[in-house]
Amino acid sequence: MGVVSTLQERLVRSAATVDSSVTLLADFQRWFRERLDADESRVEIIPFTAMRGWDFAPDTHNLVHETGRFFTVEGIRVRMPGAPVEEWRQPILHQPEIGILGILVKDFDGVPHFLMQAKMEPGNHGGLQLSPTVQATRSNYTRVHKGRAVPYLEYFQRTERHRVLADVRQSEQGSWFFRKRNRNMLVEVAEDEDIEVRDGFRWLTLGQLHHLLAVEDLVNMDARSVLACLPHSPLDPADTFPAPLAAGPHGTVGPGWQGPGRHALHGDADILSWITGLRTEREVFTERIPLREADGWHRTAHRISHESGRFFSVMAVDVTAGGREVGGWTQPMIEPHGPGVAAFLLAYADKVPHVLVQARAEPGYTDVVELAPTVQCTPRNYTHLPAGATPPFLEDVVEAPADRVRFDTVLSEEGGRFFHAFNRYLVVETELSAVPEEPPHYRWMAVRQLLDLIRHSHYVNVEARTLIACLHSLAV
Repeated sequence: MGVVSTLQERLVRSAATVDSSVTLLADFQRWFRERLDADESRVEIIPFTAMRGWDFAPDTHNLVHETGRFFTVEGIRVRMPGAPVEEWRQPILHQPEIGILGILVKDFDGVPHFLMQAKMEPGNHGGLQLSPTVQATRSNYTRVHKGRAVPYLEYFQRTERHRVLADVRQSEQGSWFFRKRNRNMLVEVAEDEDIEVRDGFRWLTLGQLHHLLAVEDLVNMDARSVLACLPHSPLDPADTFPAPLAAGPHGTVGPGWQGPGRHALHGDADILSWITGLRTEREVFTERIPLREADGWHRTAHRISHESGRFFSVMAVDVTAGGREVGGWTQPMIEPHGPGVAAFLLAYADKVPHVLVQARAEPGYTDVVELAPTVQCTPRNYTHLPAGATPPFLEDVVEAPADRVRFDTVLSEEGGRFFHAFNRYLVVETELSAVPEEPPHYRWMAVRQLLDLIRHSHYVNVEARTLIACLHSLAV
């Protein structure tokens, strides 16, 4: 227990440190602005015929790379009985490789710091975002592109000399990826180990990262996902989670943190049984098909789009990048049609903070359903459907009074595969009485229970992981 307590205490100390002996927040902000100003990266939308090394396979019309690596754009047939739309076909990204998303951790003066990278991705709006120490697909770090080696990769491939704080395979967007997984890692080096800080990298505390999470479009999706996997959240101590706004029906009078599963509305075993039951009973049938069989989707010189004009398109870009292993390339990307909303409703039960999660099915998930935010949708995709198809609780979060909104920032999704994909991330406080009866696919979970499940694969989806990182930022 001593080791766990020590790590937890150090993380709390890091979360409370906004200016450290290594990095002042104002200095980092000035450094990042200078890098943005100096960045000469360029991304140009191009016709598919202008891509180098990519082509449509003559038999399937799948979009593939000449090496057979990286990823493919192919089709998927979905049947989901009981969903607002029960059957459909669509393009999807198939990337069976497991990449590495890793953050290096080191104490300076007893305060954990995290080595972050200012990284350009072609789908980023504005170029650079704050990324993990290592963010690389297997094709990239095995250098299929014949480019430079990935910096700091050795710390995540050979961990025996260091302390592994987290190492878990996590899913990514199940609507756009077919069974995509990445290895999310935090690796701590000894305080006396000398780590060269390469150009484009900076050590930051948790407190600084939490501050930067509130900045629109700055901390990238992969960094948020890894930070959510911290083994001991700075939320754990009873005096760090924000106090509720007002007394609720369950005796809510102040902050409280009761530990794993204690005083939660549903016991740990009940939550696991609920998830297992849904995974057993929910019918989700997916089948990979040739892209040419994705009915309703049509290809032009620049886009593969749905005939309705909704959902997303597949398009292509030509990239010139500075500071990357390869200076230029072309690739296909997914371009969403409209911003999304991802939000947690937060409430207190006997002083214990709970969030309302949904068990959400997406065609690309490995195990039927994963725990998702209370609301996760692209609102314009529902405008053509009957009123009853609108996602539950959407109005509760987007029309919440300002004094109930604990977090509200627009953040980008993965810029390596998605072009200008945004979600508005919200945490909205409510009272348990506002949801008198949980819908079948929803449960109130103590935040601690959600944090415990994130240490295991395929339980907590990528949007919920971002919101967990946002919840972390409300602590201290």
